[in-house]
Amino acid sequence: MSSVLWFQGGACSGNTMSFLNADEPNVVDLITDFGLELLWHPSLGLENGAQARELFTDCARGERPVDIFVFEGSVIRGPNGTGGFDVFAERPMQDWVRELAARAQVVVAIGDCACWGGIPATAPNPTDSTGLQFHKRERGGFLGPDFRSRSGLPVVNIPGCPAHPDWITQIIVALATGRAADIALDELHRPRTFFTTFTQTGCTRAEYFEYKQSTLAFGDGTRKGCLFYEFGCRGPMTHSPCNRILWNRQSSKTRAGMPCIGCTEPEFPFFDLAPGTIFRTRKVGGLIPREVPAGSGHLGYLAHAAAARIVAPQWSKEDMFVV
Repeated sequence: MSSVLWFQGGACSGNTMSFLNADEPNVVDLITDFGLELLWHPSLGLENGAQARELFTDCARGERPVDIFVFEGSVIRGPNGTGGFDVFAERPMQDWVRELAARAQVVVAIGDCACWGGIPATAPNPTDSTGLQFHKRERGGFLGPDFRSRSGLPVVNIPGCPAHPDWITQIIVALATGRAADIALDELHRPRTFFTTFTQTGCTRAEYFEYKQSTLAFGDGTRKGCLFYEFGCRGPMTHSPCNRILWNRQSSKTRAGMPCIGCTEPEFPFFDLAPGTIFRTRKVGGLIPREVPAGSGHLGYLAHAAAARIVAPQWSKEDMFVV
């Protein structure tokens, strides 16, 4: 039986809510069928007060084994490195994190805030928030770039705002059943099984992207037109399986007519735009996309776009806005 201890730092509980809505396996199956011992979770833990603090202390001292330490939310270091902005069980949360991470066999960061700071770490970052082992794309974070858990793994990052419940449960199951060595991680410590392909893979609007035909409005249920050119969809630049492993087994943002906001990448949220333009493709001179899909240079992309518009079939232009 593998023991799991789940703590939450600077966060909105969105990843917990996602986790509790898991379907395959659901949370009950995760505990009963896969031999997990849930030591404590903010929403599921039975202990509170002095009893909970005693449990945490036993884990931090190594008197009670912790196989998987899950952390949700940013590590808050302010003010002045004391961690006093986030006190939990009569101690700064950062002190618990430091000690528990050192004892755990595996450390898992759930959601953007835990992976690389997320929204709390966005400038000016008054709480001095950071991720467990990354600060945005920079290696280091709270535990430092050289941190390794007792199993020899760095922090396993499962990003998202929130992370899809299947990403969370399937990785926890793999870790709990002794398959930690089989989990290949990318350069940002994300499991490759989920974060190798782009969000655009499986998108029902991909054909419109190829012919450079833009949709006219958000929420177009007909699934016509691409959301990249005028509505800032980051699907071609974001690593996630959102259009392969659908949310609620039914849909995704792009299928519902809303752009991907790139929430599995360290730069999220993209607040360097003018106010009110977060859903606009960032452009140079109001015309040329500043960011282009991975593997494309600006000149090559523009040449491809021009050729695609010329050969676009009539069906792709019907009721569309040609860019």
